[in-house]
Amino acid sequence: MSETTFDYIIVGAGTAGCLLANRLSADARKRVLLIEAGRKDDYHWIHIPVGYLYCIGNPRTDWLYNTAPDAGLNGRSLKYPRGKVLGGCSSINGMIYMRGQARDYNQWADVTGDSRWRWDQCLPYFKLHEDHFGGANAMHGAKGTKSEVLLADKTVYGETLRHHNAGGEWRIEKQRLRWDVLDAFAEAAVQAGIPATPDFNQGDNEGVGYFEVNQKSGWRWNTAKAFLRPTCYSRPNFELWSSAQVSKLLMTQDADGQQRCSGVEVWTGAGGSVQVTAKHAVVLCAGSIGSPQILQLSGLGPASLLKEHGIDPVIDLPGVGANLQDHLQIRSVFKVQGVQTLNTLANSWWGKAKIGMEYVFKRSGPMSMAPSQLGAFTRSSPDQPYTNIEYHVQPLSLDAFGEPLHNFPAFTASVCNLNPTSRGTVNIVSPKFLDAPKIAPNYLSTDADRKVAADSLRVTRRIAAQPALAKYKPVEWKPGVQHQSDADLARLAGDIATTIFHPVGTARMGRIDDAQAVVDPELRVRDGLGGVVRGLRVVDASVMPTITSGNTNSPTLMLAEKAAQWLTHEALAHS
Repeated sequence: MSETTFDYIIVGAGTAGCLLANRLSADARKRVLLIEAGRKDDYHWIHIPVGYLYCIGNPRTDWLYNTAPDAGLNGRSLKYPRGKVLGGCSSINGMIYMRGQARDYNQWADVTGDSRWRWDQCLPYFKLHEDHFGGANAMHGAKGTKSEVLLADKTVYGETLRHHNAGGEWRIEKQRLRWDVLDAFAEAAVQAGIPATPDFNQGDNEGVGYFEVNQKSGWRWNTAKAFLRPTCYSRPNFELWSSAQVSKLLMTQDADGQQRCSGVEVWTGAGGSVQVTAKHAVVLCAGSIGSPQILQLSGLGPASLLKEHGIDPVIDLPGVGANLQDHLQIRSVFKVQGVQTLNTLANSWWGKAKIGMEYVFKRSGPMSMAPSQLGAFTRSSPDQPYTNIEYHVQPLSLDAFGEPLHNFPAFTASVCNLNPTSRGTVNIVSPKFLDAPKIAPNYLSTDADRKVAADSLRVTRRIAAQPALAKYKPVEWKPGVQHQSDADLARLAGDIATTIFHPVGTARMGRIDDAQAVVDPELRVRDGLGGVVRGLRVVDASVMPTITSGNTNSPTLMLAEKAAQWLTHEALAHS
């Protein structure tokens, strides 16, 4: 840590941070520092797909956040996993590759007034880093394919990445197992009016099918493997600090009075704190919890909140920490007969040994499982204008995440509202950076969300009642068929629902004159006076103005891909 001046400082080596480090350090003339609060990703359970069970709730890999007691959850508090390790949430998540729907990005374009966020303008940036098992086509990218983004970029950025053969780092594969009970659920969904689909990622994800996953030959494929190893580690202009937590941004004022972020203060444990300077930019990639926390600790946030905790406001940005959105999943459990589920397979030492041997010799079977294998997207009711609920279907059941599997055969059909109208907050509780912020999602706080919750449970029952599942005699064990009214089902949803780990929106982008926007359409932090803070961007899921209609990891990579290009073009313009 002897060198403390870099061209770019990236805060957070998670999903976005690893990709940005790869792209920005491709120019050998630019020194790049990547800072990660967690440790390196050398824990074996990170790489075995089923290892998420041992990574979530583990201080080795998880921030161990909890939500505040939530009225919508009938006073319950939830565990709120966030990756604290190299690769961030891509090291502990469900590995599901999902872009969302075209309308999500068209809505972003409307909110920001910037057409570059439209679906057709985002698709090439998804494809740039994809290595899809099916090869390159109009919808997918693959390793070795010439990217239309880089071919069109005639600047040093495009030239450099073409020279490095950048692209195709993010591996997407089919899952390596199937289950009879899930096949029957898929057939039942079709009988209930949900079409079968071979690909959820073409802009309209309505349908039912097995999820595609970020794995490679049966191993988890996280962003550290994809974008750092071996590429960045072999570059002399790249430096990684792990087990190093950013305590605040260093804010200065230029001669013309405009605010600038000149660097960061980093706590390195026993080594104390060190200040690091950025010549071009500090890029916050600490996620929807970490990024607003760092902004607030640095004096960028709601002035009243900052003053409450003894922090002098540098810029009054009321949107920092607001607009929290998440997908809340409602888990219905059905007991079945005459079919194998993980409950029955893993209930003996012999079964567990069989599972282990299949993975050792074939890299398949339950140890290669994503947390959810089968997905379905449909409408919660016929009057919905578009697909608005998502299913994660599992050949197992348990009381709560981390609890033992039940001792009876069962499957779980978890359903979430893709476009919740409830909004929460992430706010600091003290001026101490080691104190976790207060996370208040405010789930089910609107009539619309409670209605979707009740309706979606009815859709689950309709699927389970189809002929394709009849041979397995499904019986609703949770929440139970005695609950029928909207009020009962909404209340039950509050009792049994849990997060699906998709927080977004807490530093959202918007038009430069939008008082609630934290960043502009190019992800530059607003200065509250109609301009932007020089040298500071936020690039992670916190900038999403509205949550995507699906899992959020892959959209975050797309955001980072765009931001890397903008950052480089900005540096070129000022060189």
